[in-house]
Amino acid sequence: MTGTHGRWLRWPADPSRRRFAFGADYNPEQWPREVWEQDVLAMRRAGVNIVSLAIFSWARLQPRPGQWSFSWLDEVMDLLHAHGIAVDLATATASPPPWLTARHPEILPVDHDGRTLWPGARQHWRPTSPVFREHALRLVRALAERYGKHPALAAWHVSNELGCHNVHDYSDDAAAAFRVWLRDRYGTVEELNRAWATSFWSQAYGEWAEILPPRLAASYPNPTQQLDFKRFSSDALKEHLRAERDLLAELTPGIPVTTNFMVMGETKGMDYADWAREIDFVANDHYLLPEGREELSFSANLTGMLAGGEPWFLMEHSTSAVNWQPVNPAKKPGGLARDSLTHVAYGADAVCFFQWRQSAGGAEKYHSAMIPHAGTDSEVFHSVVDLGATLEALAPVAGTRRRRAAAAIVFDWDSWWASELDSHPTSRLRYRQEALEWYSAFLAAGVRADVIGSAGSFEHYDLLVAPILHVVPRPMAERLDRYVSGGGHLVTTYFSGIVDEHDHVWLGGYPGALRDLLGIRIEEFGPLADGDRVELDLGVSGTLWTDRIDVTGPDVKVVANYTSGDHAGRPAITTRPVGTGSASYVSTRLGPEGLEPVLARFLELSGVGPELPAAVAGRVELAVRTDGEADYWFLINRTDESVAVDGVAGEVLRGPCLAPGHLLAPRQVAVLRRGVTER
Repeated sequence: MTGTHGRWLRWPADPSRRRFAFGADYNPEQWPREVWEQDVLAMRRAGVNIVSLAIFSWARLQPRPGQWSFSWLDEVMDLLHAHGIAVDLATATASPPPWLTARHPEILPVDHDGRTLWPGARQHWRPTSPVFREHALRLVRALAERYGKHPALAAWHVSNELGCHNVHDYSDDAAAAFRVWLRDRYGTVEELNRAWATSFWSQAYGEWAEILPPRLAASYPNPTQQLDFKRFSSDALKEHLRAERDLLAELTPGIPVTTNFMVMGETKGMDYADWAREIDFVANDHYLLPEGREELSFSANLTGMLAGGEPWFLMEHSTSAVNWQPVNPAKKPGGLARDSLTHVAYGADAVCFFQWRQSAGGAEKYHSAMIPHAGTDSEVFHSVVDLGATLEALAPVAGTRRRRAAAAIVFDWDSWWASELDSHPTSRLRYRQEALEWYSAFLAAGVRADVIGSAGSFEHYDLLVAPILHVVPRPMAERLDRYVSGGGHLVTTYFSGIVDEHDHVWLGGYPGALRDLLGIRIEEFGPLADGDRVELDLGVSGTLWTDRIDVTGPDVKVVANYTSGDHAGRPAITTRPVGTGSASYVSTRLGPEGLEPVLARFLELSGVGPELPAAVAGRVELAVRTDGEADYWFLINRTDESVAVDGVAGEVLRGPCLAPGHLLAPRQVAVLRRGVTER
């Protein structure tokens, strides 16, 4: 079974009726029975039509071994259905109950230093534990047999945020499973020794039983061992996802199955580009981070890529403050709607929050909810009601696909993992941050850019930015060469093209696999110390990294030179024309503002430009969805000031009339229906 992204929720009953899902995680087990009736009435007032249920209910559902307690969940399911509210029913396997860990402490994960992670929080289980798997599937079976035909059931929700706290387990169970994974990958110990370069530091293995996870060691563990363990850890969680999914598919055919990803910030342990094939529709959890709304836009864009352009499910985000950052400010007025509609702009057909009612106790009692501690007579709840009405007005957009942009940023999990390993030229490099800074530069230029996976199609894009594309197997190098030869414009950066899929350096000088395509050669890396900067003759400065570039191709053009630092007078940015295409290299970290004039050069070279008027582009973000008969333009005010949006025609579905002189308020989103524009 593989995900189709078209096997959407078993809801609404009339498939011809477009409708957004709107709701939250619902945890009725935290509240007395009399609150449940209040909840469903408030849900109807807000326009809630779906909730995720039973996510952390294992201890309530199975209070002792062999003892089941379903009557409360029966009542909640029936109550929700009676009020027209569908259920995304969790398998409840995210956190095992105390009785299970007390009887089977061998299911508890072990960290890098060999310490057991004990119960008391959540996700205290080993992805590779056969004992845990047995008990988890027993629970899944019980739920499927009891609720598989319940009319409220819209989808199955496997576990919750798989890998959020237990992605890297170093236990003996993990060691045994890692060896099986390695045997499947390499076939023989000899091939593993070659791939891991075990001739270094006398690490050659004679048999599989000698191999361990990269536990705490006297020095740097083998880098390929580390990279493979990251790949294995993602696959181990994926196998657990498959195990629950397959049982659900067997017992409840026709009910779609998903799990909630965490495409946000530095959550990088799970290769979601790989996982997306395993589920019926993509779901994601996202919370506003200190990087701000541009990170939100980036993550929503990337999630849309994982969904293959099809609609996806925003399973969790926050109405206002969270509880797990060092400082947790409330959202500004309009922030709740803007954040929600930004996800919708990039393909979300469901807008859900954690959680429905703010908890009175427990670790997340200060995390905002649709009903805050202040109750329904609150600004937060009034904003929730307004959002429900907005989503109802935007119903024509539901079910539409996102429209492909002319530019794209390539995002590669292997490069993310490998570029940030230890014993590298610098420990300050942050792969996702560099990608986000390029994305921010596109937003500032007013140009739409898709965020795509490295396995995606390149040929549809006029401009392709591949920041820190560190891992470049030969087939990837050949794909990029064909892209440029076919007229595409490629931009890559420092520390790209350096290693193959085994984390072995491409010899002959950097940037390795991309050296000939770019027409440059670099002999040594030039990482910069904290606080050091280098100046470029474009009037911008770089940090983190520099390269001493030698131009090897007679046709290579120097876009910018360094004017300070060890490489003053030498190239900092280069472009090599290839027919009607080009291959360009940026050798330092410029940051979002420094990238703006650089990106402007590449946009001009590739012929890619804004779709909004010049006075608006950069201040207003544009995202586009389409059904083939109409395009839906989302105009998102990126600023905390009012912006006059003149010269943009269309039928207004949401937001102010955009006649001359009318303003888009701070953090406001307007949605227009327009004619289809073909690229």
